[in-house]
Amino acid sequence: MGLRVLKTALAVVIAMYLAHVIGIKSPASAGLLAILGIEVTKRKGIQSALHRITASVLALLIGSFLFMMLGFHVWVVSAFILIVFPLLHRLRITEGAVTGAVVMLHLFAYESAGWDAVMNEMRLLLIGLGTATIINIAYMPKADKAIVAHKQRIEALFSDIFVNIAKHLRDKTFIWDGKELLEVSEEIEEGTGQAKRSMDNTLIFGGDPYWRVYFYMRGEQLESIHRMIDLVAQVYQTLPQGEWVAAILEDISQTVKEEYYTGKAEKELQELDARYKQLALPTSREEFEVRSAILQLNRELMHYLSIAKKQKKQRPEAGLTLKDISIFNK
Repeated sequence: MGLRVLKTALAVVIAMYLAHVIGIKSPASAGLLAILGIEVTKRKGIQSALHRITASVLALLIGSFLFMMLGFHVWVVSAFILIVFPLLHRLRITEGAVTGAVVMLHLFAYESAGWDAVMNEMRLLLIGLGTATIINIAYMPKADKAIVAHKQRIEALFSDIFVNIAKHLRDKTFIWDGKELLEVSEEIEEGTGQAKRSMDNTLIFGGDPYWRVYFYMRGEQLESIHRMIDLVAQVYQTLPQGEWVAAILEDISQTVKEEYYTGKAEKELQELDARYKQLALPTSREEFEVRSAILQLNRELMHYLSIAKKQKKQRPEAGLTLKDISIFNK
């Protein structure tokens, strides 16, 4: 917010000074247009400027026509709004409604809708919005450090969540408040927003989509974790099967922080699945219900890992040379 205020102040000063030097009527309006043109990303700034200029040109054409045909009356301004604002909505450039209204009201204030008045407003638009756009493009803070911080925090929270689930499987009396679930949801949402802003600040080739894919993956995995929580809540007995899954969860709590997908937990779950088939059938309804929940938890863990397997980098083959690995990572 502080940087945006500084950029806005700079844009206003430059726009007003240029308008004054060039000799444009109402140079203060160039500063107002500059304020409207400052945006949070480069791509949004360019898009906003194009929309505002297009909307303002339409407003000037329609406004000047109405004033010349009907005169400079207050009710004509109302008619202008009733005609132009729905049109801008239809064209999906409503963000230009304010700038369009500004230039139209200038014509009303001048009581002139001739060529000179229209060209004066066009120059105001180009100076005000152009200055804001140039300053938008000139500098936008990089979000790399903030994005990495979100990533590290998400992975730490995921790790804590798996450790707490494992504790419950080992001890049914263990109580967990689940605050990590709320916190990690907020981190994923904020990280997704940072990743989108980072891409919108890259004008050439649209930016690297890695971070958006990463946070999307974590969002999908969080949904899977919520389903795991529902299954774990059904485990009201401590059984050996729960101990086995708890050990795998503790392994996942460590591998969640790794950049590459190792496949270790997936193999352990497959081995555990084969082990289940060799066990004797449950001897009571309670044991059947608990073992069923643990088996479903096993399936949900496989789904969680399949998401990571699709999105995470795969570890290079052990037989590759260092040169091969460096090529692989590019």
